[in-house]
Amino acid sequence: MRLSSRSPRRAVRTLASLLLLALLAASTAWASPSNKWRLQMSGHAKVDGEIELSFTPKGGTASSVVVPVAKGTGENAAARLVRDTLKATFGKDVYKVETDDGEDVLVKKRGSTPDFEIIVVRNTAEGLRISLDRE
Repeated sequence: MRLSSRSPRRAVRTLASLLLLALLAASTAWASPSNKWRLQMSGHAKVDGEIELSFTPKGGTASSVVVPVAKGTGENAAARLVRDTLKATFGKDVYKVETDDGEDVLVKKRGSTPDFEIIVVRNTAEGLRISLDRE
């Protein structure tokens, strides 16, 4: 039986997909929750887009938060958008959310809220960058 020339390429793609899934599963297992996070904005949005963040409390279920970002939004305005969206989503009892230095957003757990992990799921606001730091 003869294999077509596509079989090796298909096998490589399948293997690459499996490795990617394994890396994603491993990164979830290595997640390191914190009680406080700093989200640093830089640049400005060249196009309309969205920032999607995922909040996962230790031992809990992830919550997705989507922040719409208009073309031309700079880092300080983007930080205010993220802050306001997080406050509207979680209220005052779960996280304390504030801006710092204009372009940073600080998110800190309140009360008995467990430590949590934040990841950037996607950022389609080209030109606006967001980085996360545990504090």
